[in-house]
Amino acid sequence: MFRTLYREAKNIMEKDPAAKNMLEVFLCYPGLHAVLIYRFTHVLYKMRLFVLARVISQIARSLTGIEIHPGAKIGKGLFIDHGMGVVIGETAEVGDNVTIYHGVTLGGTGKDKGKRHPTIGNNVVIGAGAKILGPINVGDNVKVGANAVVLKDVPDNVTVVGIPAKIVRNKEGNIVFLNDYVI
Repeated sequence: MFRTLYREAKNIMEKDPAAKNMLEVFLCYPGLHAVLIYRFTHVLYKMRLFVLARVISQIARSLTGIEIHPGAKIGKGLFIDHGMGVVIGETAEVGDNVTIYHGVTLGGTGKDKGKRHPTIGNNVVIGAGAKILGPINVGDNVKVGANAVVLKDVPDNVTVVGIPAKIVRNKEGNIVFLNDYVI
């Protein structure tokens, strides 16, 4: 437990230039609080204590402004910066070393059964206000621009922006024309 707390706080110190010291991170970062409470509620969820897990996650939501369903699967090093309004759905999967800014939704479309939320790869940055919806895959090393709406799979190593999201930078780092790579 303490190892997890330290690892998550150290990750924030490395990613956020505004973080002055570990004490500040422990006390003042709602993203850290939300992730730590999620980790506890996820254990309860796996123990099939669904209602208890949801009640605790709703308390965390009211305290942090960040809603993470206990059924979601989240890797190591999730950094939720300025997390107000972040929503991570029940069947969402988030890889390692992902950064999410405020107002992001990893949600469903309302029409799918079973797996209905996105799977996010490793080393992904999701800009403020972005919506990634449905049972889609976002590859590794992807950057999702602020307010993008992602409704289809995204390959590894690209940058996507817009509504609907389109690739604007390819694997080689070259800028591409929006009309060339509709996802």
